[in-house]
Amino acid sequence: METGYDDGALDRQIAGLAAALLERLDELAEAMAEWIRKEVTAYVDDTLVPYADLRADCHAQLRSILPRLCGPEPADISYARQSGRRRAELGVPLAKAMDAYRVGGRFIWEALVAEAERTGSLGSEALVRAASRIWLILDDFTDAMAGAYRDAVAERIVGQEHERSALVEALLEGRITENETLWEAAEILRISRRGPFVVVAAEVPEVGRQALPEMEARLRSVGMASAWRLLADLQVGIVVLPEDDRIDQLVTALEKHARHRVGVSPQYPTLEGTREALRFAKFAILGTAPGAGVTLFDSAPLAVTAASTPEVMARIVSSTLSPLDSLPVADRELLLDTLEAWRDGGGSTEQAAKLLFVHPNTVRQRLRRIAELTGCTLTAPRHVAQLCLALEAVRQQQG
Repeated sequence: METGYDDGALDRQIAGLAAALLERLDELAEAMAEWIRKEVTAYVDDTLVPYADLRADCHAQLRSILPRLCGPEPADISYARQSGRRRAELGVPLAKAMDAYRVGGRFIWEALVAEAERTGSLGSEALVRAASRIWLILDDFTDAMAGAYRDAVAERIVGQEHERSALVEALLEGRITENETLWEAAEILRISRRGPFVVVAAEVPEVGRQALPEMEARLRSVGMASAWRLLADLQVGIVVLPEDDRIDQLVTALEKHARHRVGVSPQYPTLEGTREALRFAKFAILGTAPGAGVTLFDSAPLAVTAASTPEVMARIVSSTLSPLDSLPVADRELLLDTLEAWRDGGGSTEQAAKLLFVHPNTVRQRLRRIAELTGCTLTAPRHVAQLCLALEAVRQQQG
């Protein structure tokens, strides 16, 4: 163990050795690159990182680290940041990029020791001091590289999501029509080029907030690909159904997470039909009862029809149920509740009575009164359809 050296003397020894190594900078950079290629699999060939790029990286590290071994001045880590961004752009795994920096640090240390042994110019205390500084500087290099790498990845992800979101919007608006462009859009969106598809439209809790957070990942976990777009009042998704019978599974997933009304369009075979499907999904939302719920366009024709043509429905309600307006409000609601229970009970008086907790004769009396007031009998299919459609429109108006 050496004694009698002050810090200044140790720094001068290290500086002399570093200067000697800097004179062999090109040679050392080449050797350092070869070390990394041998020990880090991602650098074995030029597939990910061109050899010239790797050698330039090694050259920059040596040029920045060696002069700083003898003093407290921080090393220039700007090249490390550039390198981190390039590694991210080239698709080199971050762990492999960090491995390369560790191997590079070991190379610099061993080159320093070999030069010290060759010249006999560096004692043990100076070597320990140099080793400590090598690893501190290397930590700064690695942190700068990794930070820039992560920033580049985050920027790329955000950019990709913006691109995907814009493509979804273009499909929803019908602005992509050419077959080749549609295929390219499907590839970028990571969805199938062929359906069946459905469009899901969900009311958002407020502007800028998703109605169905993480729904793309949740559907992917059950084998359904999708792509989503957040609009001012809706969150809209294009969902690929691997098989026609998977619609029930989709509804289950939506119902589990829906906190507001959700509409699902009919199935359609190709992406050209997305714009029309969005219209149907919006109609399905309007046909959903207030609160949280999922409505399939094809499974609720009465509700959807009543919601999709409000001006027509207003006329049907007026022409069909206006005679009930002369009754006290409580009596009018009692008759409408009875008609609704009869409809929901499949046209069965007994089922309606169970739903209302009354005797079947009470239901029959109320239904006869409805027929007398409206002129619509409950045995004529056309009258039944008219009454049910008017009732659905009234309930939506009340909701």
